[in-house]
Amino acid sequence: MPAHAADAIRIMSGFAERTGLTSDAGPKRYLWTDAFALCNWLELYRESRDERYRDLAATLIEQVHLVLGRHRPDDSRTGWLSGLPEEEGALHPTAGGLRIGKPLPERRTNEPFDDRLEWEREGQYFHYLTKWIDALIRAAVILDAPHFRTQAAELAKAVFRPFLLTSPSGRPVGLSWKMSMDLSRPLVAGSNPHDALDGYVTYRLVEEIGGGSNSPQISSEINVLRQLCIDVQWGTSDPLGIGGLLLDAFRLATLPDLQTSEKQLLGNIIFGAEAGVQQFLRSGAMQGQPAMRLAFRELGLAIGLQALPAIAIAANRLGMMTGSIAASLSSLLSFGKVDRAIVDFWSELQNQRVSTWQDHRDINEVMLVAAILHSQVGTAPLPAPQTA
Repeated sequence: MPAHAADAIRIMSGFAERTGLTSDAGPKRYLWTDAFALCNWLELYRESRDERYRDLAATLIEQVHLVLGRHRPDDSRTGWLSGLPEEEGALHPTAGGLRIGKPLPERRTNEPFDDRLEWEREGQYFHYLTKWIDALIRAAVILDAPHFRTQAAELAKAVFRPFLLTSPSGRPVGLSWKMSMDLSRPLVAGSNPHDALDGYVTYRLVEEIGGGSNSPQISSEINVLRQLCIDVQWGTSDPLGIGGLLLDAFRLATLPDLQTSEKQLLGNIIFGAEAGVQQFLRSGAMQGQPAMRLAFRELGLAIGLQALPAIAIAANRLGMMTGSIAASLSSLLSFGKVDRAIVDFWSELQNQRVSTWQDHRDINEVMLVAAILHSQVGTAPLPAPQTA
């Protein structure tokens, strides 16, 4: 177990009680946070084989599906988002997607768009869904629970077509940023190419792990997502976005028999991430006061940086450690102390007293634990490639 495992366990125990996982408090589920929390419980179980953590992981999955796979209590609609009858819906809880878990109801069809309010309104986010699909696949492998593979595949199949944006000629052009809870209409139609990248890598993992004979096939969805990743510049100065790129590179690199186009994609991701880290560090954001910083975004970068050694091993095995890719990876590896600096900064109690920490306490704490445990690397559903 990591040196700070006791701190991680303490923080996660508080999160579990506060959000109704281990207490009588009403369940407070939020899909993004819960995806990281699930990986944390899985990592604790993987390291210790303590059945308590296995049970917490399984309970969290069940609660997420029962809460976020159904309509809100304050909605006129009831039952599963999929519209399936009660018993059938319980067997296929992800068949209608999963709502975000925002505090406010989704915007009504006749209600004007308000950019500020939309951040607090309900709906479905594609990048939250893929984060949960990825976590389910990890749970299926670590807990030896094949039904989680099926649920991951059913979720991947259910949400793709509603989110897909096409040109008037029918050509795929992107993925909607946010959809309604029932996936019938876009709430924010603009798209982010990182959603397509995360979708491609996640769907490939679902395909590689497999979901059994009863699971839906997603090869056509993978082909579309592959198209959406062609000739994209992946650079971003957003630390959470950079961390996401590095995790995508890590998961892509774990796939066996990587195709030539996937090697090219991996190289492009590495270029984009390296440029993004350089830009972020030049900005001086990490020298700012805690009240001016967002912990979960910086912790996302730290979590991504932790995957770099495994990415470098994979690139070497794939014969990619030449030229500009080798230079970009070497540059990224030179930032090895940045993730530790971020974790140390946000582990200090005085830095947690600011409103930017307290307002996002759940996500900040869960992602801090993910960085402490290296849970995104440790629970990877396929082993990181080793050198020959």
